[in-house]
Amino acid sequence: MSASWTGGLEPEIDYMLAERPDDPEMRESASIWLYEDNGDFAFPRIGIEAKGDSWDSHGFQFNFVDRAGRAIVDGGVGATHSPIGPDGKASILGTGGLVFECLEPFRKWRVRYEGQGADTTSEAMIAQSVDRDRRAPLRLDVELTMALPGWTQDLRPERLVGMTEAERIDAGLMGYGWRVEQAFRAEGELTIDGQTRAFRGSGNRIHRQSVRPLGAFRGHCWQAALFPDGRAFALCVYPPREDGTTHNGAYVYVDGEMYPAVARGVPFMTRLIPRGEDVSFELDYALGTARIAGVSDFNVFHLGVPEMPGFTLHQGGARYTWAGQSAHGMIERSNWADQLVG
Repeated sequence: MSASWTGGLEPEIDYMLAERPDDPEMRESASIWLYEDNGDFAFPRIGIEAKGDSWDSHGFQFNFVDRAGRAIVDGGVGATHSPIGPDGKASILGTGGLVFECLEPFRKWRVRYEGQGADTTSEAMIAQSVDRDRRAPLRLDVELTMALPGWTQDLRPERLVGMTEAERIDAGLMGYGWRVEQAFRAEGELTIDGQTRAFRGSGNRIHRQSVRPLGAFRGHCWQAALFPDGRAFALCVYPPREDGTTHNGAYVYVDGEMYPAVARGVPFMTRLIPRGEDVSFELDYALGTARIAGVSDFNVFHLGVPEMPGFTLHQGGARYTWAGQSAHGMIERSNWADQLVG
């Protein structure tokens, strides 16, 4: 497998940790953002966080939202699964009813979930009126085929040499270690309300092994999508410091080539809107400027996140339009709760 496809990471790194890491702060995380092709429903983050100091009970998150704004959300901790898969390799990251499986590094993954989540709405999450006793069962089984090379952040110790203190702080917010983000096509089955349906979709998957000191966290905006003709983009930007500097990471993928990019007009979160918010932006790259229009949908809101005290977290989707093509893709944003209007 070429280094260009793996973003410069070793192919075998896409398997899971086989045992508890020595560093109690080291974490392994796998997550996906999945959007049904017709815009009927989405999964604006399904993820597992495995941390060295609590290795026997990994944390997990599961979000489902349909076109009407109905949300089924599940999360907490579950019993850790063995990492050893049918192939004898450390291909499994699992907890409770949620399992990620690496079928072929940087090429194919599988995600399975079976459980019950709080049956609510985007509006109820904003109003903090979710009835946690109202539950709905849901089952998902989906196979992911990667559609383009990995966008990687390799921040292992040898890569930190020569960084300024501000750059090191922002690197820590991304995670001291490594991270890969990769767009995919998907085929799977969803069972909800007693009905099973096959579906196709696209989305974004992330795998990381890193230590993340979040004490200097100041919010973020993260967006990505894969379009029907194969073009794609992603951006992750932090709000500027007082001196105007910040982390602004992005790429544009066109005609089989990945170009570094800089985002402009980033739609940082200033209010909580269930759907229909303008989340458009521009990406400057070697071939020009990609002007991407976006309108938010499939949104969930978490007011008060234990790992992010004082912050509100938005995880959702958007319908993006770029040069005449449209696609559903991801958006995640955070901001200090006292900085939000309305």
